[in-house]
Amino acid sequence: MKLSVIGCGYLGAVHAAAMASIGHEVVGIDVDRRKIDALSKGEAPFFEPGLQEILTEGIESGRLSFTTDMSAAAGAKVHFIGVGTPQQKDSYAADLTYVHAAVDGLLPYLSEGDIVAGKSTVPVGTAAALSEIVSPTGATLVWNPEFLREGWAVKDTIDPDRLVAGVPEGPEGERAAEVLREVYHPAIAKGTPFLIMDRATAELVKVSANAFLATKISFINAMAEIAEVTGADVTKLSEAIGHDERIGRQFLKSGIGFGGGCLPKDIRAFSARAEELGRGESVAFLRQIDEINLRRRERAVQLVVEGLGGSVFKKNVTVLGAAFKPHSDDIRDSPALDVAVRLHGLGAWVTVTDPAAIENARRVHPQLNYVEDRDEALRGADAVIVVTEWDEYRRELDPAHAASLTSGQIIVDGRNTLDADAWRTAGWTYLGMGRP
Repeated sequence: MKLSVIGCGYLGAVHAAAMASIGHEVVGIDVDRRKIDALSKGEAPFFEPGLQEILTEGIESGRLSFTTDMSAAAGAKVHFIGVGTPQQKDSYAADLTYVHAAVDGLLPYLSEGDIVAGKSTVPVGTAAALSEIVSPTGATLVWNPEFLREGWAVKDTIDPDRLVAGVPEGPEGERAAEVLREVYHPAIAKGTPFLIMDRATAELVKVSANAFLATKISFINAMAEIAEVTGADVTKLSEAIGHDERIGRQFLKSGIGFGGGCLPKDIRAFSARAEELGRGESVAFLRQIDEINLRRRERAVQLVVEGLGGSVFKKNVTVLGAAFKPHSDDIRDSPALDVAVRLHGLGAWVTVTDPAAIENARRVHPQLNYVEDRDEALRGADAVIVVTEWDEYRRELDPAHAASLTSGQIIVDGRNTLDADAWRTAGWTYLGMGRP
């Protein structure tokens, strides 16, 4: 089937390449000429495991192409909208400028029976408004949210844990659902649940899922705050409550909190939309979730300060990590970089290292010192803080080896990911988040 993907950022580029990899003919369209030129050459514009391989294969097979010309969408059966919905500069609300621009640009090239499938994360009610714009062309507007995890996005697109289709009522919606079944046939054939619902519910599925995940993360971080003043160990607490099947273990690991381009801005946009609907009180807790999340970054900085005797001024601090999570070069709202910048602001000489995100970090925060090699970054450090859970920091870094490189032996575990006993045995002062 011929598909178009409007917007070739993180979501769109992965979706386009993944759809081509399962046999569809796909054209990706974006207004950013540099991005399109890179993609057309088979060059992934960001780090995502597995993307380079399917991108190259798609280009070489002829099933995948990229352009800045919206007219290339003509003739596609399904048009996926995968543009960004950033937070507005003057409020918590989502900025839908790019969504509306994508739909408006697509309108002249839509035909009777086409499907316009929104994948961007949007406030509930967006699909209803866009449907009024799309319907006069004879096309059908549906909402097909994405549930990608950065670092696992290729797998999550090709082999998702569920597929959601928000469609209009009646024959039009039934036909649209059948077309999406055909698009995602390989995954559905393997047993992936295909959930059909109305468009408003589909929009809410995405934002409520993100809100719930953010709530679990901030809940355990709130418990870490209590643990810190009582002498309790939040890691043992989370293990104990995680055995309860009603609660589960996932997302119950305390640390410096969440970041990235989704959870922070999505929970803020959800709060803003609830206020617009007159139900702000229903999700008022999300403001506290956001506040807890930001407090943990400050607590990590405090631990470094405490470890160095009350001041980091002119101290060498090595920050292990820049991306907001491992297996990604995404630095959007990165807790890791936030911690690094705060330490720099307190007068520390901050050295940042990361396997994938250094160039992105340097463009945004050139005031920091960046070193690609982990061991070189550790050399001469008075204190070290782990802020991104790359394997080379949490599994492959030997405490004795690290001690042979650093000037001091202060380690702050911003992700509670290290073996505290092993580091202490090697002579390090180990400081965890919510741990005695």
